[in-house]
Amino acid sequence: MTTHVHGSGSAAATRPVRRRARVIVAAVLVPALLATLVAAYLLRPTKADRPVMQTTAPGMTFHQVTVERVRPASTEADQQVRASMSDGSDVGVLVPPEYLPVLAPGDRVRVAYVAEAAAEGTPYLFVDYVRGPPLGWLAAAFGVLVVAVARWRGMAALIGLGLSLVVVGGFTLPALLEGRPALPVALVTSSLIMFVVLYLAHGFTTRTSTALLGTLVGLAATAGIAAWASGAAHLTGLSGEYALDVQSYAPAADLRAVLLCGMVLAGLGVLNDVTITQASAVWELHAASPHASWRELFDRGMRIGRDHIASTVYTIVFAYLGASLPLVLLLSISDRSVLDSLTSGEIAEEVARTLVGSIGLVLAIPVTTALGAWVVRSSSGAPTSSGAPAAEPVGVATT
Repeated sequence: MTTHVHGSGSAAATRPVRRRARVIVAAVLVPALLATLVAAYLLRPTKADRPVMQTTAPGMTFHQVTVERVRPASTEADQQVRASMSDGSDVGVLVPPEYLPVLAPGDRVRVAYVAEAAAEGTPYLFVDYVRGPPLGWLAAAFGVLVVAVARWRGMAALIGLGLSLVVVGGFTLPALLEGRPALPVALVTSSLIMFVVLYLAHGFTTRTSTALLGTLVGLAATAGIAAWASGAAHLTGLSGEYALDVQSYAPAADLRAVLLCGMVLAGLGVLNDVTITQASAVWELHAASPHASWRELFDRGMRIGRDHIASTVYTIVFAYLGASLPLVLLLSISDRSVLDSLTSGEIAEEVARTLVGSIGLVLAIPVTTALGAWVVRSSSGAPTSSGAPAAEPVGVATT
């Protein structure tokens, strides 16, 4: 019995091709990572004392109480509910009229004790509902389900999400509050998050690196288009509900810069989703058809990508629509025309944010598909003279 190893010559030719593909990908990503880290250092927040928004008056204290009885309000002085404190005492709580119809016995609410308000009948003023426990249970259920279904990848994704929030809280928000330039802050934030999240959740593979390259291209396109759109459409960031509060407490923050940074970050999750999906699709297509050419892989991948574009654009639009539904309801009963409504103030900002994110998404898909088709073919070996890719070395026992 003799053993012949077929494909040894092909394997020798395959290794340099595979190595070259990885070197080219690394030659792009490593400088991108270094540039991100250097920019993050240069843009880092330097002020130790950050602006603080004072929301409590001297002497004000907060308590959690349970609503026991709601009585109809015939006058402003009657806008009270009876509630029990933690020590069992019974107190009256002054409630805004819009909350009286929705409060019910058994509700846990947060109240403020203001001694000066005693002249109105009670020193306890309604602040808000206590929402911590139900939101905590919801978050716990989400985490358990993600880990149960996606297993270690789900755990890695949750860790990546936590680290992303650390980046936003520790770098992005303080940098914007200090008036750092919006585009660099947005790009550094997005790049840092993508490097962490993609490799943590999907592993250090060529496929992940390809998706990351496509994501970075999409981010760069999104940032450029967002910068042009905010200037051309004269989007100031002053139309938002909290714009004047931010301007009052953090005068160094440029609201237009905040809006621009938000445009880039808004589509980050969806952009990451489509690029990793496209890269995975190309790899699976190649596994099913190892002899497929770059053009065939690209065309097949784009057929998947077009479906993805259609569904994801709907996702973006309806996500913004749902978040802004009260505002949309007001506009629906306005006497202004649809065009005037869409191009005014806060609605124009939402429209621009949706369009900018969608354009970046659409551009990232063909880029990722093209890169994936090239990388997967290069990583699996160069084509042979017959047009088939060079085979991996495989040992076959024969007699």
